[in-house]
Parts: sequence; structure tokens; C-alpha cells
Amino acid sequence: MPVRPILLSYSKLLVGSSLALAALTLAGCNDKVAEKPAPNRPVLVATVHYEAESPERSFVGVIRPRIEADMGFRVPGKVAKRLVEVGDTVGVGQPLATLDEIDLKLQAEQADAEFHAATGVLAQAAAAEQRAIDLRAKGWATDAQLDQAKAAGDEARARLNRAERSVDLTKNSLSYATLEADSRGVVTSTLVEPGQVVAAGQTAIRVARFAEKEAVVAIPETLLGRAKDGVATVTLWSEPNKKYLAKLREVAPSADPATRTYLAKFSLPEADDRVSLGMTATLTLADPETERVARVPLSALFSEGGAPSLYVVDASGDIALKPVSVKSYESNDVVIKAGVDEGAQVVTLGVQKLDPSQKVRVVSSLSF
Repeated sequence: MPVRPILLSYSKLLVGSSLALAALTLAGCNDKVAEKPAPNRPVLVATVHYEAESPERSFVGVIRPRIEADMGFRVPGKVAKRLVEVGDTVGVGQPLATLDEIDLKLQAEQADAEFHAATGVLAQAAAAEQRAIDLRAKGWATDAQLDQAKAAGDEARARLNRAERSVDLTKNSLSYATLEADSRGVVTSTLVEPGQVVAAGQTAIRVARFAEKEAVVAIPETLLGRAKDGVATVTLWSEPNKKYLAKLREVAPSADPATRTYLAKFSLPEADDRVSLGMTATLTLADPETERVARVPLSALFSEGGAPSLYVVDASGDIALKPVSVKSYESNDVVIKAGVDEGAQVVTLGVQKLDPSQKVRVVSSLSF
């Protein structure tokens, strides 16, 4: 047999063996690729949070006294002394300022002199009247003389009465020369200085009473109903963790022409010494006893031929489809009443392509 055909046969055999070995090797690689587990699907999630259906509204306000009195002298005069400064705490009857008393004392002395003069005139008129009565009884005086004596006596008594009232008025005027606080409070403004001449009733000292404090805020007209019927609380900027119960006391009858808001005053019955006048506060309005709901994006809702559901993701990456009770639909969100727990994480995108048996991986954003 020739050598060349034998070599060709042997070469074909070697080539066939190599091809078979390569095929087996490729088959093994394919098996390894098939056995590699698929990566977890990345998903975006939202945290479920239940709150009042109508969200709370907050407004910035200022702590003010409920009663802030403008105090002034009841008589005109020249200011002699101002005894208080802004920020001073005053008690009932404490002097705030005084007037020069020279003119008032002269008026008091004049009234006293008129009183003594009227007393003498009355004594003389009373004696003349008694003599006229005695003479008339004996027939030695006429009725006209008796009437004249009685008229003089009545005039003297009226003059004495007027002098007594004048003495009382001048004594009061002299006491009005000292301006006194009529309640416990704090001085918020001083509008007079020594040497200044003031009129009767002109504001001299402004005192804010400590009796009750309130928060003053501007409320838009759309929330007037909630301000009247809702629950109000106040927190101070200096102490945000402390809440004070607030009660609506007064609402302005008309809106401010510039801001179109209504000035509302909320009393603070539980306010303590930490609530100082002029502090900035936050007033929060909430509806009373409203149903608590959760809002999640509309894209998170899964409802293919069944009850509306949400995919809930646990810590290990497993997902579960849970039916939920829907209260209403909004433009971008769905309002949930029940079905998922507070703090649960629900998938918000691509819920139609998920399978409850697969694993997912929570990511903050999807990159393509």
C-alpha cells in the first residue's frame, strides 16, 4: 500500500479528534455560563409613612401679651422723673413716673382756702336764718325777711358743698401726679422723658401684663375653618421640642389689603416663664381626628386583574405582593388607607415586570 494515502488518512483522523475535543470544551464552557446565577434586579423604593389625610400647616408668629396698656397721667404737667426703663418688671402700685407738683399743690391750697371761707359764710348765714325764724315767730319779722334769710343759708350750704368737692378733686389731682402700675407686668416702651410737658391722657409708659400670653399669626383665608375648628399647637424657635397648646381667641374681621391674610390671636394657657414676649414661634394647625393615610407614587400600584397591590421589599431582597386599601387617587400619588405597615419599603418603578420569586436590590437611582 502506498505511503501517501496512509498519511492522508492519519491526518484526517487527527483533525477529527481535535474538532471533537474543541466541541467538548465549548460545551463545558456553555454549561458553566448557564450555571452562573443572574444578578439581582435593581429597584427604586419609597418608604411608607402614615399621616393625617390633610397635612399639617405651619405659620410663623410672635409671642405677644394679651393685654398691653398705654398708661398716661390723668392731669397735665411737666415730667419730673421717670422711674422705670424698658424691660423692667413692675408690680401693682409701683410708681412709674412723676410730675412736678408745684402747681397742683397751689391748686390744693386754693381749694382748702375756699373751703374755710365757705365754712365761715355758712356759719354766718345759719345764724341769720335762725334769728329770722325767731323774730318771725314773735311777729317782729315779715315773711319776706324770713325767705331771704333761708335763701342765704341755702346758698352758703351749697357753696360749702362745692368747696368740699373742690378739695377732694385737688387731692385726687395731686395723687395723679404719680403714675402707678395697675397690674403686674413688664415695661415694653417709655414715651416720656424728664422735663417733657405732657397732656392729660397722653401715653407715657406702655406695660404688658403677665396675666396671659398669646401667639399672633397671619392666616390665609383658605385655612380659616381649620383655625377655628382644628387643633393648634405652638413651638418656640428657641425650644423646638416643647409644644404648647393654643386656643383661638380672636380673628380679624377683615383681611389685610396687601397680604390678603387674617390676623389671628391664639392664647397660650399653658405658657410658662420660658415663653418670653417678642419670641418667634411656629403655630401648627391640624384637623381634629382625621384618618391617617399614606401616599405613594402611582407607578408603585400593581393591579392587573386583581385588587390593587404593592410590592414590598424586605432586608434580604425578597419581594412580596400585598393587597392594599385605596382611599383615593391624586395627580401623582395614590392614597393608601391600609395593607402595608408603617416604614415598609415599596417598589415604585417597573412593578409590572417583577416576579415575587426573584430577588431585588435597592438602589438610590437607576443608571443606564
